[in-house]
Amino acid sequence: MDKLGKILIVDDNEDVLFALNLLLEPLAEKVKVAVTPERIEHFMRTFGPDLILLDMNFSRDVVSGQEGFDALKQILRLDPQAVVIFMTAYADTDKAVRAIKAGATDFIPKPWEKEKLLATLSSGMKLRRSRCEVSLLKEQVEVLSDPAGGMGDDRFIGQSEPMRQVLATVEKLREADANVLVLGENGTGKDVIARMLYRCSPRHGRPFVTIDLGSIPEQLFESELFGYEKGAFTDARKSKAGRMEAATGGTLFLDEIGNLSLPMQAKLLTALEKRQIVRLGGTQPTPIDVRLICAANADIHRLVEEGRFRQDLLYRINTIELHIPPLRERGDDILLLADHFLQRYARKYGKEMRGLTREAKNKLLRYAWPGNVRELQHTLERAVLLGGGSLLRPEDFPLQPSAIPSAKAAEESRTLNLEQLEREAVEQALRLSGGNMTRAAEYLGITRFALYRKLEKLGL
Repeated sequence: MDKLGKILIVDDNEDVLFALNLLLEPLAEKVKVAVTPERIEHFMRTFGPDLILLDMNFSRDVVSGQEGFDALKQILRLDPQAVVIFMTAYADTDKAVRAIKAGATDFIPKPWEKEKLLATLSSGMKLRRSRCEVSLLKEQVEVLSDPAGGMGDDRFIGQSEPMRQVLATVEKLREADANVLVLGENGTGKDVIARMLYRCSPRHGRPFVTIDLGSIPEQLFESELFGYEKGAFTDARKSKAGRMEAATGGTLFLDEIGNLSLPMQAKLLTALEKRQIVRLGGTQPTPIDVRLICAANADIHRLVEEGRFRQDLLYRINTIELHIPPLRERGDDILLLADHFLQRYARKYGKEMRGLTREAKNKLLRYAWPGNVRELQHTLERAVLLGGGSLLRPEDFPLQPSAIPSAKAAEESRTLNLEQLEREAVEQALRLSGGNMTRAAEYLGITRFALYRKLEKLGL
């Protein structure tokens, strides 16, 4: 027989409680007993039973069973998915039918037959699991029907060497279930990579739930991630699963995790370590099983050094770290993406447009794209809307000057002096690492000792 879950036994006969506890303790996850119905609410909130064995008669009388029916109503109000099995020494058909109609799962007479009792409990446990699965699926559908939890546009476009390296890493993770941290500037497509990781994982086909931590006020974070019980706050008219609970069995994508406050980081870390959450306003822990993909545009390692991000949480979320290059470092990917967006918006707005002139392409290649792919997308949409003719021209792209040099412009202006190139590489590595010598050495592909020698040589 499968292991039974948590069982609550409510009966005013201590001999019955002792006998049932002795019989069921080896077979159940945990057993609790209560001698009066008044203790039921306490155990429902603190113990969270899977099965409830409930006597029908207590102090009021010994035959009507009304106290049992009153207790059943209270139980189902607290947990509509509860599995309640009535027990009574005065069993009759009418009472059994009434019990089932009132919401009880089954009916056991006293004294019980051991095999029949265990079979009834086993069936009740299967029903409990089934009800919980159905309830979770309904809540997952509710969460996933929210636009914030949708899948969005997940088409990947790019053939540049930096993106080939990213894709090669994604491919290596095809059968992995490890947590991944995706780093990159705003608009580089971290969400697209997150969905690629999901589609390539063993969890594909199960829920993919997203939450943008940069758009959620801190006071709503806990209820959004962990869910809440009815009455937890003024507008909590019904219980609701949080995104972490809805993602159970699947993948949770936390976008812009660098925006998370330290108190919220601590709560997230606790949930990940214990593999369980407690809904806001609740006391009963709910087990979770999620694969975590996080994204950040901030230098999260610098945030750790500044004490603004917990190092233990970083260790938990970045089993694998993926760096997405900015668009200005992706060369002709700019033109591939531009063509993709042009075709999309030409169809959308009913425009007859075939492409871009050579001059327009050169203009796009020379621009730095501080807003990355997202900026390019909006730029093409505007050009298609306002442009005329079959080809887009340079004047259709009124791009603002940027302080960031484009890859092409940087290449044209770069000196070939070896010492100067080395100096620039070391300075850039130090900037990227926030002054962390170990990470700077990793960026340069040398040892930390070799980096110190270069600093001394270059006078840095």
